[in-house]
Amino acid sequence: MSSPPVQPQPDFSDRTDFENAARGFVAGLEPCIIRSSDGRIVYNNAEYSFLRDAECPETANPKLWRQGQLASVQGLFEVTDGIYQVRGLDLANMTIVEGHKGVIVIDPLTSVECAHAALALYRGHRGDRPVTGVIYSHSHIDHFGGARGVIPSLEEARTLPILAPEGFMEEATSENIYVGPAMRRRAAFMYGTRLPKSPEGQIGCGIGMAVSTGTPSLIPPNQQITATGEERVVDGVRIRFQLVPETEAPSEMNFFFPDHRALYIAECATHSLHNIITLRGALVRDAKAWARYLDESLVLFGEQSDVLCAGHNWPTWGRKEIQRLIAEQRDLYGYLHDQTVRMMNQGLTGIEIAETLTLPPALQRAWHAQGFYGSVSHNVKGIYQRYMGWFDGNPAHLWEHPPVANARRYVDCMGGIEAAVQKAEEYARDGDRRFAATLLGHAVALDPTHPKARLALASVFEQLGYGAENSTWRHFYLTGALDLRQGEGGDAQRHSPGLAARELNPHQSVEQWLSLLSVRLHGPRAATESFVLDFHVKDTESWWRLIVSNGVLTSRATTAQVSTEAAGLTIFVTKQQLGAVLSGKSLGELDYEGELQLLSRFLELTT
Repeated sequence: MSSPPVQPQPDFSDRTDFENAARGFVAGLEPCIIRSSDGRIVYNNAEYSFLRDAECPETANPKLWRQGQLASVQGLFEVTDGIYQVRGLDLANMTIVEGHKGVIVIDPLTSVECAHAALALYRGHRGDRPVTGVIYSHSHIDHFGGARGVIPSLEEARTLPILAPEGFMEEATSENIYVGPAMRRRAAFMYGTRLPKSPEGQIGCGIGMAVSTGTPSLIPPNQQITATGEERVVDGVRIRFQLVPETEAPSEMNFFFPDHRALYIAECATHSLHNIITLRGALVRDAKAWARYLDESLVLFGEQSDVLCAGHNWPTWGRKEIQRLIAEQRDLYGYLHDQTVRMMNQGLTGIEIAETLTLPPALQRAWHAQGFYGSVSHNVKGIYQRYMGWFDGNPAHLWEHPPVANARRYVDCMGGIEAAVQKAEEYARDGDRRFAATLLGHAVALDPTHPKARLALASVFEQLGYGAENSTWRHFYLTGALDLRQGEGGDAQRHSPGLAARELNPHQSVEQWLSLLSVRLHGPRAATESFVLDFHVKDTESWWRLIVSNGVLTSRATTAQVSTEAAGLTIFVTKQQLGAVLSGKSLGELDYEGELQLLSRFLELTT
């Protein structure tokens, strides 16, 4: 049988990315260790010193090792006259634009501590300039969570212009509203948070090194950008905006500084293939829209831009290089979308397309198109899922047994668990670690305590992780191996009644809180319950009716005295008190009418 053709590869001798990652260096944070007020380390770039100038070991993919070397470069950098970036102090970059009276901060990182450290690093070398404006490019927390680190007081927040794209607040407060616990558990795998920073562990995330673990915050914007072409002047700096919704985030925008000839392209074009579907879990993104908006960026700004920078990775300089980057990133997402749909219409499934589709040679050779964060494989499956859902059209896959029941039958067919493990080890020795993982996955599902199966699967996961070009695949495999060797870690399921305090973001609406509560209701336990609660939220002058019936919580906005059925309990609270009530906290004396025990009964039905 003939070998598969050798695919084009990027050029390891090309040092352009290393030159750009170091260009404009002003100073680093030494040591690059950021702590909370109580001394806890919330970000530690110094842990990645093993990457610098080191040869790639056998425990890492050479491309991903190279990307880790680039992404771990930290410090303050001059992008162009009047524009600076702080990189390597969190997963994302913080960009600082000097205005007439102070500085405009773009995307103030994930946590207060890291944003404060980034601003202090800038001020230490450029002077103690006040913050005169903030811009959030999009609705992901690594681009707004550190806002309190650059705007410490509420009074400042009320007087400064804080700009964001249309829909920012709704998206920033709602992405994790229903499935936050599940996403957090998977995010621990995706980002490798439990892995050591070492050649055998976490070596970066492709678009940055790691997510900081400091204090998150959110200062609501007071100015919305609602149309492409809109222009604002902030502290004397002209800024022209391009809305790019439903690309990397539901609410996102790029913006151009005409007087600096500088384009900030948010997270639409980084030095990695990004995620159409993220392994932590999220709605599938629109690859077609992503490509279309990048083409619009090229038309709007391509001829006017001398430098391009983004919320992750390093800038690109030179008009032709910028045009090439944007065009190739456009073609990258466009090709993935269009060819997935073409093959889908020919009858191939998502898995089959992922095994078949290869990028054009020019994209295979482009370093910025490599799969360090997103991958061709899981992005193709995400595009298939967006259009076709989970079912691949094969009746044999329509009503399969769940994993443990399936495992019992497969292991029985193989002659028992010992035979299954032995066969899997043979496949692993022959180089087919993917199928070895499948067989061992059945064995461990059937008997999670079987030591030989666990260790064999851990070994297979480690080898798959070491070979992975994609950082998130590496982290999933290596964290899976860690669990098999040491026992599972991460979030335990919470069984206390009501909502956890961390789930009640004060910036969310009452409607969002009640929507979250509805998916915490334990349907089987509530199936025979039937009652009605009313809440009058005094400071928002709103009435809310909660109806429990047939295992479902329905919440509706209503008005006083307008009802077809009297409530068993009516509670009069402020929004803050409502949050306390929903999280099961005792408030002492409550202002209520009716049967107060209904509240306890209701909260006990939530999980």
